[in-house]
Amino acid sequence: MMKKVLFTAFIIGAMCRMALAQDFDKARLDRYFDALDANNKFMGSVAVSQNGKIIYSRSTGFSDFENKIKADADSKYRIGSISKTFTTVLVLKAVEEKKLELSQTIDKYFPSIKNADKITIENLLQHRSGIHSFTNDKDYLTWNTQARTEKEMIDIIANGGSDFEPGSKSEYSNSNFVLLTFILEKTFRQPYSELLRKYITQPVGLDNTFLGGKINTSKFECRSYKYMDTWKAEPETDISIPMGAGGIVSTPVDLVKFSDALFGGKLLKTESLELMKTVNGQYGMGMFKIPFFDLTGYGHTGGIDGFSSVFSYFSDGNISYSMTCNGSNYNNNNISIAVLSAVFNKPYDIPEFKRFEVSPEELDKYLGVYSSTQIPIKITVSRENNTLVAQGTGQASFPLEATEKDKFKFELAGIVMEFNPESKTMILKQGGGQFTFTKE
Repeated sequence: MMKKVLFTAFIIGAMCRMALAQDFDKARLDRYFDALDANNKFMGSVAVSQNGKIIYSRSTGFSDFENKIKADADSKYRIGSISKTFTTVLVLKAVEEKKLELSQTIDKYFPSIKNADKITIENLLQHRSGIHSFTNDKDYLTWNTQARTEKEMIDIIANGGSDFEPGSKSEYSNSNFVLLTFILEKTFRQPYSELLRKYITQPVGLDNTFLGGKINTSKFECRSYKYMDTWKAEPETDISIPMGAGGIVSTPVDLVKFSDALFGGKLLKTESLELMKTVNGQYGMGMFKIPFFDLTGYGHTGGIDGFSSVFSYFSDGNISYSMTCNGSNYNNNNISIAVLSAVFNKPYDIPEFKRFEVSPEELDKYLGVYSSTQIPIKITVSRENNTLVAQGTGQASFPLEATEKDKFKFELAGIVMEFNPESKTMILKQGGGQFTFTKE
């Protein structure tokens, strides 16, 4: 009897949430995005669906900043690693059609890869292969804009070796899904782009989703940007490199359609979807858990060049959410929290942005190379026009925004730097850690 009462209470609670999702304050959420837009914090688009119908969408900023082409619902973004969810669907389609088995090893495809006779397709899907991720290499950003053949990519991955024994733990590796792309092409004897169209985009009606190529802004494809006093274009990764690991282009509306179709049982059998949702270590197959308050969603995030993205599905209220971004000077996770808070009737604030002005001459006193006895990296601080720029050893540079005297932040990564020019020191704060650096 107690179980029956609890179940009834749960259903009533879910029904209340569903009603709230339909009737949430869209005007307030618009004001939230207005604040981001007015302060150059975010360029991108979001969409939310409930029961398969779009209940909110919004675009801000420019798809092409140089030519002042404003973003709208048809602007297409590179979605980075959300591509892995699409690739997983294709692999499980092949399993359902008995063209592949999850337990089969990959040595017949890639004999040059270490442990290929132990690594299974399931290991690749769950990031448990041990195969080193080529995107972690220090020199990756020196060649990522140049086209690579299948053989060249396999050689790069093989030369990266193995980081751990297959199946022993989880460690995210883009190499896994590049290899899965090639396995799919060999299995179906068709290009990945055609498999994507045949099995996913055409059946679901995703008109703005495809494997990318050279960015074509005349077809509403977005460039990506970094904010350095103004939006500056980022280099463009050649799609021959990420392929099914990160090469797909889409829109938020298409991504929530994809989410609704996937979790609505229109793309895979129930048992295949359950495999995707089953977490082994840190990851499921092509997705992972996305918590929000007391709710648990399933989805994936993505990042490539200056693009970032996320999609998630919540069975509570039958909600799908997606964000695509081509330029951010803000922590995008805060944006997702705000949108989902609006949808699920949770409190959220409209941010106020106050800029602390520092002259170029004042910025110059912070310049130099800083080292620490606490962590083995050096941070070079330089200036580009009116923007202070920091770069750690072997890492990409990032802009710093002044918040008060001698204090700067890089909100996207939650980094705060506090300088003391007199003592030639700098305190770096990130993720609860605090590290003291001294200018050399």
